[in-house]
Amino acid sequence: MSAAGVSGGECRGIGRSRGAVLLPARRPRTGLVLGAGGVVGAAWMTGALHAVQQRLAVPVGDVDLIVGTSAGSVLAAALRCGVTLDEMTALQRGQPVPALRDAGVRDLDEGPLPPRPHLRAGSPRLMLTTLRAPRTIHPGVGVSAWLPRGRGRHEALRATVAALDMLAAGRASAPGPAPWSPGAWADGRTWIVAVDYDTGRRVMFGRAGAPRVPLPDAVVASCSIPGWYEPAVIDGHHYVDGGVRSSTSMQSLVQAGLDEVYVFAPMASLVPDQPARTAERLERRLRRRITRSLLREAAVLQASGVRVTLLTPGPEDLAAMGANVMDPRRREAALDIARITSAATLAANGHPQVA
Repeated sequence: MSAAGVSGGECRGIGRSRGAVLLPARRPRTGLVLGAGGVVGAAWMTGALHAVQQRLAVPVGDVDLIVGTSAGSVLAAALRCGVTLDEMTALQRGQPVPALRDAGVRDLDEGPLPPRPHLRAGSPRLMLTTLRAPRTIHPGVGVSAWLPRGRGRHEALRATVAALDMLAAGRASAPGPAPWSPGAWADGRTWIVAVDYDTGRRVMFGRAGAPRVPLPDAVVASCSIPGWYEPAVIDGHHYVDGGVRSSTSMQSLVQAGLDEVYVFAPMASLVPDQPARTAERLERRLRRRITRSLLREAAVLQASGVRVTLLTPGPEDLAAMGANVMDPRRREAALDIARITSAATLAANGHPQVA
């Protein structure tokens, strides 16, 4: 595990004159950014969340803002719907969680390889825009338009998120902070990132000004990997995985009014390794590109005065995760190593100051 933190400004007023009233220190406004990373990345983030929870004054599901992309959107939905870290961990291990099972939460294990795609382009309209005005389209988004149309369907994912949404309503009557009720999740505290496959624009469902959609629709859109899954269709628009634009979209938090942000980026690696296998070496090239983009976005967010802590897999994590982030057989190993390495890294570095 590797972690990096960049410290922004922190203001704390203390009255010292005679008769002054001392006000309690304001709790820092905290955000979580849960990035793309497939089923293995989701397991890795689940493990790393345990370490970050030790640094928070509130449960991870109650922070001021959660931004989820692709696999991160599933975790964001689970956290906001009141699923605990212990329950999430049990699910990753394949252990029964009666409350979730009874609510209709399903196993999302769909295998490590995609179904054979359709023999047609993913987005002809976006392809045309890429040819006519290539500089107006993000390179990753432009490439995704040329991939064949995926054939996979997120039926299990949709059913699971719908079950979580309903479960949240039942848990809202319990003591403590109440999760949102079904249909009212888009309160500005949860952003689910997708890409409009017709225009190439990033859409952050749940953010002010974004289309208001049901939670299952938002998560399915964010997880619709081009070439693997069919694009999600919402009100006539086609949407695909937000990770084709950015693995985290953390730069979008500049105006969010946060003091500190923890960024989980399972597709990056601040401390790379030197694998021997060809498939893993090719995968590391992609990681290097994602890491460079991650650091650029972190620099922009830090420049706005936000304390940023980046959490990415290190050599031990990468060995456990393997080269295929969609291989469900790697979930438990990724979770276990993340719990160890993330806790050790944060304990050793405190709030590290330099990437």
